[in-house]
Amino acid sequence: MEENKTKAPVSAPAANASAKPAESAHAPAANGTHGYRPAGHGSRPGFGAGNGKGRPGQRNFRGRRDRDLMDFDEKVVKINRVSKTVKGGKRVRFTALVVIGDGKGKYGFGLGKSAEVPEAIKKALSVAKRNMFHLEIVKGGTIAHPVMGKFGATQVFLKPAPEGTGLVAGGAVRAILELAGVKNVYSKIYGSRTQTNAVKATVDGLGKLKSFKQVELVRFGKKVEDEKPAAKPATTEAK
Repeated sequence: MEENKTKAPVSAPAANASAKPAESAHAPAANGTHGYRPAGHGSRPGFGAGNGKGRPGQRNFRGRRDRDLMDFDEKVVKINRVSKTVKGGKRVRFTALVVIGDGKGKYGFGLGKSAEVPEAIKKALSVAKRNMFHLEIVKGGTIAHPVMGKFGATQVFLKPAPEGTGLVAGGAVRAILELAGVKNVYSKIYGSRTQTNAVKATVDGLGKLKSFKQVELVRFGKKVEDEKPAAKPATTEAK
């Protein structure tokens, strides 16, 4: 009687030994994403196209403010630390006073408040961009006539200066005049010297300036028109 002999299982060929097993649908991918690709990740241009900033499916608007303020110079006039007493203790925040201008007559100021200094400056710049004014600079880089600006208990006196004098001003008044493009002027502060009030009083004074056309119209009722070059006589071409 022959004994029942069990045959050993046949091993796979050596060539198949190095073959990788098939990946299942639920197996984790090599990059650790588990085979999941967020919607909008590269599906449409501009929506999370691999820039590493922002959440998937959202546009990146971080550079818009920088583009809007590219033509303006900015200066931080004051950063103040303020605190408010609440039920749980004191809440500390920061306020930033910022002045911007293009050096050609456009200027503005803004006040921002936040728990962090950079965020407060960012808010102040955004407010300053929406709070813009225009100044007409006369010959010599100065203002048209003397003027007095007022805000609260602060008064700022501005007076034209001859070319080469420079800005005889300091602090907040100098900052806003310099960024506005004024190069020669005398100034004097009366009363409170709070920097926020000084900026607002300076803006009030610059807003009271009148051009030559406005003065002629108010004083004498004359309307001054811009001088136009005389028309040249028409020339006939020789035939």
